[in-house]
Amino acid sequence: QTRLERLDRGVIAKASTEEQGCIAVVADMDEALELANAFGPEHMCLMMDSPWDYLGSVRNAGAVFLGEFSHEVLGDYVAGPSHVMPTAGTARFNSGLGVHSFLKISPVVALSDATSVEISRAASVIGRAEGLTAHAEAAEIREELLS
Repeated sequence: QTRLERLDRGVIAKASTEEQGCIAVVADMDEALELANAFGPEHMCLMMDSPWDYLGSVRNAGAVFLGEFSHEVLGDYVAGPSHVMPTAGTARFNSGLGVHSFLKISPVVALSDATSVEISRAASVIGRAEGLTAHAEAAEIREELLS
């Protein structure tokens, strides 16, 4: 009996591997990291000598595991990162669940009259392109008042 056959969720793991798994053959680590960054994996495991040498090239990963002893299961359960990671390539633009997920941030905008006039035309164009005529007119009215 194989390890896959002994797993409680072996049928699911087998189907996942058969339907969505792949092996990518690359020329070197640069190409491997380029491919991985384009994919945006939930977990990236750099199990090699000197993994720190490559960490700076990792741009898109939910979590990065360095070296043979920093394996994914420890990161998922006890080593620190949240087990809630961006899946399906969303690590290209999102992070895993962390303390920052619970912070509320409110941007503050404070423009001078000159800057307001300078960018009002762009706001008007964008408002009209989005079909938000009231936004466009609000920018135009303020531009007229300040000009």
